[in-house]
Amino acid sequence: MDADVEKGAADVNDDRPAAQAVPEAITPSVTVGAQAPALAPVPAPVPATERTATGIMALSLPYQVVLAVALAVAGVFACVHLTMVFLHVAPSNTLTKRHGQAVDDWVYPEFEQNWKLFAPNPLQQNISVEVRAELAAPDGALRTTDWIDLTAQDTEAIRHNPMPSHAQQNELRRAVDFYLNSHSDDDSPDALRGRLSEEYMRRIAMHRLDALPVLEGPDGRALAGDVRRVQLRAVTRPVPAPRWSSEKTDTAPSYRDLPWWQVTAVDRPAGAHRSRTEAAR
Repeated sequence: MDADVEKGAADVNDDRPAAQAVPEAITPSVTVGAQAPALAPVPAPVPATERTATGIMALSLPYQVVLAVALAVAGVFACVHLTMVFLHVAPSNTLTKRHGQAVDDWVYPEFEQNWKLFAPNPLQQNISVEVRAELAAPDGALRTTDWIDLTAQDTEAIRHNPMPSHAQQNELRRAVDFYLNSHSDDDSPDALRGRLSEEYMRRIAMHRLDALPVLEGPDGRALAGDVRRVQLRAVTRPVPAPRWSSEKTDTAPSYRDLPWWQVTAVDRPAGAHRSRTEAAR
């Protein structure tokens, strides 16, 4: 009877579906007496006061103070500069009438604003400055040089120069504007400002003449002697109309001769008083 019971139980086990059997590969095995593997400890969160600082906060306190002061100064300078430039280009108002001199002192000459390029009628002429000198030869005779184009010298120095100097770009133009705005049509100076513009023009002329290795006469021959007088003139040449335009433009140059000016000792740059006799040979 016991044998029949055991046989029946074996038959029941044999009749179970195979899907209910647990695969051996995934059956967990437990070793008696072995310890379970330990898990890695979870790091505790770092307090906010102990985190590594970045940016400005990574600097020491003295450097933070210096940087903050530098940023404040740069911000104040930017605000003042924008305000001055705005007042300079803005229409006349109460502030510009009261503080116009302070605005001009801030803007000129480095931050000059010129909106003529965007005007309805842009500049359509080129103005060049030329100079000639009267030399006293060793034999006492006076000889006059040919006209020397100072603007052409600046143009040649600026061309293909990625960083031309401020003097090469604006010195002559500003000097002529200074002179014309402080003189009448008959070249009468407007008090002290007009006489100052004449001195400025003479010194520019002497500086340029002294830089030349030799001075030539109208016939192209070298001249010897010391410079006694100088004369400048402004030559205005209208820009011709483009080929596709029907506008007729007279491109003939016009001249405005300035008076002859006597050269003084203060007008000569260092070493300009020496004779040009050796240089002309």
